[in-house]
Amino acid sequence: MAKKVVASLKTGKGNNFTKVIKMVKSPKTGAYCFKEEIVHNDHIKDFLSK
Repeated sequence: MAKKVVASLKTGKGNNFTKVIKMVKSPKTGAYCFKEEIVHNDHIKDFLSK
C-alpha cells in the first residue's frame, strides 16, 4: 500500500507533500511504535518536533 501512496504523490500537487515516519516511545510500556503521516513540506519540522 505504501508504494501506491508514494507513486500518487509524485504527480500533480503531490510534490508539495511528504510521507513522514516518526518513532515514538510509549510512556506506559517503553516499547517503540511508528507514527506515519503525510505532511505538507512546510510542516515537516513541526511534525517531527512534537
